[in-house]
Amino acid sequence: MRLAQLAAQSAKVADTGRRNNKVALLAACIREAEPEQRGLVALYLSGSVKQPRLNMGQKLVLSARTEPPAALPSLTVLELDSRLDALAALAGKGSATQRTLQLRGLFGVCTLEEQDFLVRLLLGELRQGALESLIIDAIASAAEVPRQAVRRAQMLSSELTQVCAVAFAAGEAGLAAIALRLFRPIQPMLAEPAADVEGAITQLGRAAFEYKLDGARVQVHKQGDEVRVYSRALNEVTAALPELVALTRTLPADQLVLDGEVIALRADGTPLPFQETMRRFGRKLDVASLQAELPLASYLFDCLFVDGQSLLDQNTTERHERLCSLVPAVNRMQRLITDDLATADTFLARALAEGHEGLMAKALDAPYFAGSRGASWLKIKQAHTLDLVVLAAEWGSGRRVGFLSNLHLAARDEQTGELVMLGKTFKGLTDELLRWQTEALLALETSRDAYTVYVKPELVIEIMFNDVQTSPHYPGGMALRFARVKGYRSDKLASQADTLAQVRAIHTVSQGSDR
Repeated sequence: MRLAQLAAQSAKVADTGRRNNKVALLAACIREAEPEQRGLVALYLSGSVKQPRLNMGQKLVLSARTEPPAALPSLTVLELDSRLDALAALAGKGSATQRTLQLRGLFGVCTLEEQDFLVRLLLGELRQGALESLIIDAIASAAEVPRQAVRRAQMLSSELTQVCAVAFAAGEAGLAAIALRLFRPIQPMLAEPAADVEGAITQLGRAAFEYKLDGARVQVHKQGDEVRVYSRALNEVTAALPELVALTRTLPADQLVLDGEVIALRADGTPLPFQETMRRFGRKLDVASLQAELPLASYLFDCLFVDGQSLLDQNTTERHERLCSLVPAVNRMQRLITDDLATADTFLARALAEGHEGLMAKALDAPYFAGSRGASWLKIKQAHTLDLVVLAAEWGSGRRVGFLSNLHLAARDEQTGELVMLGKTFKGLTDELLRWQTEALLALETSRDAYTVYVKPELVIEIMFNDVQTSPHYPGGMALRFARVKGYRSDKLASQADTLAQVRAIHTVSQGSDR
């Protein structure tokens, strides 16, 4: 398939509003591609490339775009992938010059439409409303296999090209054979918000309640003495967490995959702010000195794999029993099983008194749904919080002159993949955060006007607020009341931000409480 065909289909998808119509267009494009190109076609339509480290910023890409476009299309999807491989392989002295020359050469063989598609693909700004969930539906439709089989395979492999190829070549049986594998992290199971403990018990009945920490989610893989740790975004962070590595090596199993959190605590055991925990994950670290200054405590809460056996399909109770047989109590999340409201409320009060965010409520009979945000796990917090994406920021005034201050905040529309604005806030920003925020947002700038800098939608920020109100001023018809910044979530990708459905659920509760 030529890149021109892919670019044209992407434009059609962007101009199509209905989810089902988008899926049909995407499926047709994937189906029409040659077998060896289908995986790449699916990946590119999702807005991603195969190469994780291209080292190309906006300035470089846009300068290369100035190359005169080709008159006729010639570049195939496979040729594009090969050229990107060559760019990713550049390193060392002179690599910056070579990268510029090769990128200019790539743009030089693209037509105007292909250049436009390539710019947006390389900068992560395809914005056609075709996020991974729609691509999964499209692969399922094109290959005529169940959607859930494709979704499960993708959650376990995180390699869309492979999943697409297997769906066409081996069907549902081939997808089912894709399993959890050591040192290939899977997407973490996620939770839906619950209004309170009573709501969680009403929904789940007798459930496991666990402390909800404001720490960093981690996934730990072990084989013998080899231990690797992965972040929520599936990036390897082993070097930053020697405490967790040392703990895992002592556990009585040769092969393990565990789910948990790490968190920085004060001397009295109360948690430090999330940003303090995330200092341990910086790019350039003196790990030994930072470990001494800011030790991390490890709390594990799920067991996914033990000595060759996947536990994903076992229920919560069975998985926790395996966890208890392997992990010391001091390194397990605080936990209570009950369906009694007073008992659960007391447990919540204890968690809050100790400085934690709240509780998680987990259905006892639920398997581990990798990557899924479903009703089997619920999160209960004292105050509402959402992880939102920053779309833009306005220049400050007064003592904030020269800093980007008022943030434009958006949630993901799970139906279209678009980012929908819910409001603005400048509250809760410290001077230190203002300085960091200004530098980080300017590095992501795409355009500006007299008052506002618009940015690539990459930064995720946790916002606290009182409730959600109806508002005609924003596209989603809702706005956050008394929104203030809690902190940036450097452990999350924009694709992992909270959704409009979650905002609507809070809105429904807020409206009900007003009556």
